[in-house]
Amino acid sequence: MFYKRYKINTIIAALGLSVLSACSTDFIDLEDPNAVSNASYYQSPTDVEAAVNGIYNALRSGNGIGETSGLYNEERSDNTGRNDNQSNAGEPFQFNDFSLLPSNAYLKTHWLALYQVISRSNQVLEGIERVTFADNNQKENYKAEAKFMRAMIYFNLVRKWGDVPLVTKPLNSLGEVQANTFREKQDVVYQQIVQDLKDAAGSTLPNTQTAATKGKVTKAAINALLGQVYLTMATTQDQANRNANLNEAKTYLTACYNMRSFGVLKEIPYADVFDVAKKSTVPEIIFQIVNRQGDINFSSSIARSNQAIGETVNSLFASTGAGGNVTPDLVLDYEEKDVRKDFSVKFANASIVRDYFITKYRDASTAAGVQGFGGNDWILIRYADVILMLAEVNMYLGDEQTAIGFLDQVRERSGLPLYAVSIQNQTYRAKYPTLKLAILHERRTELAFENHRWFDLLRFFNNDELVAYFKAKDQASFGLAKLSNFGTKDRYYPIPFDEHKLDPIKMYQNPGY
Repeated sequence: MFYKRYKINTIIAALGLSVLSACSTDFIDLEDPNAVSNASYYQSPTDVEAAVNGIYNALRSGNGIGETSGLYNEERSDNTGRNDNQSNAGEPFQFNDFSLLPSNAYLKTHWLALYQVISRSNQVLEGIERVTFADNNQKENYKAEAKFMRAMIYFNLVRKWGDVPLVTKPLNSLGEVQANTFREKQDVVYQQIVQDLKDAAGSTLPNTQTAATKGKVTKAAINALLGQVYLTMATTQDQANRNANLNEAKTYLTACYNMRSFGVLKEIPYADVFDVAKKSTVPEIIFQIVNRQGDINFSSSIARSNQAIGETVNSLFASTGAGGNVTPDLVLDYEEKDVRKDFSVKFANASIVRDYFITKYRDASTAAGVQGFGGNDWILIRYADVILMLAEVNMYLGDEQTAIGFLDQVRERSGLPLYAVSIQNQTYRAKYPTLKLAILHERRTELAFENHRWFDLLRFFNNDELVAYFKAKDQASFGLAKLSNFGTKDRYYPIPFDEHKLDPIKMYQNPGY
């Protein structure tokens, strides 16, 4: 595990570093004179605030859950892919091709980026206890923010890898690092996630954001995430507690829903949710990563990155590539007259493209300029997601009338017939014969390219059902990636090779890899 000069190729080492916000891979026997140790850094509430902001900053990385993290989410699903299976030794292509190897460099980068957020959260939660606060509520609110972000990242990890290392404090010695180099069982990880979120819910954080606090954790965000965690536990974990978890999910999702500042969803036009000019006032957004238009360091690149050559709908930036590739399988899933289709995707007719690209995120303003330094915020939680989860949980609990009411809120805003009318349509009924499949379909078209689809598939189908679902798809509507590769092993990512080799027993590999 430890090499000359104690070089450590593992995220556990990053968790053990006592340097604030650091993610170095070198663990040496001398204190870095250019770094501030965790023990000496925390002197005042201002120091804590800066450290909490460091956690928020870590969320921005596209290697983790930032706006350019679609490789690990959308491209793993049936929403997007790539028509290039050669770039970077073909490693990005492995995600959508279901040929992912433990040695994949992007996989390890993702693992490291997620654990960096956890490392920063752990540093804050330990360091804050050495600081005296005149207002204890301020202290508890900082702790709530750190716990929310730690829980959110562990929720990503446990759904993608299953059992994962669970570390909730800084590791300040080689012995502590070694002792924590093991995969904890999923149910224990979920217990920690729930505990963190319940602790956060007990804070005095505000229920909702203001224009001045955009991007900060709120009670609405905490309740939404806790509801989703319970819903996921109910559908993917111990079925003995299914109904109890479903009722908990309903409680927290309803609490979030009741914090909204609007009536029904149709009051907010779909395009407004993604309108750069309205992002500070639109009431649907619950939690997002804030970007600054025109700022080279803190702007958004998602509009220009998704735009295909010859197009200008997303950005003034002159694109040279194919943009964000959309599978025909998704395009065909949009119903006729669905306003979300024309807003979210467009066909590029350039000779090197001739394919659909993503137009959901746009900033073609002069403020963003020809470099495409956009102002799009990266939305992590919004009310349409919460409403559809309420449809899902009520459906599971047997209250179909309430479930359909929530589903209809989303369909009505999209310009589509209500469910009672649609289910009488032969085409609709053939594609979505059950309410469960209708809700899954609505989540796909409503939340496309927002990194929900893969997690939705994991929640809606067990292993065998998910394999059958993918194998039933038309290869011609999926792209270059081979649907025939998909199997039960693909429910989870492989543990990165460098992590597995540290301790092949305690860092055991997932089946099939």
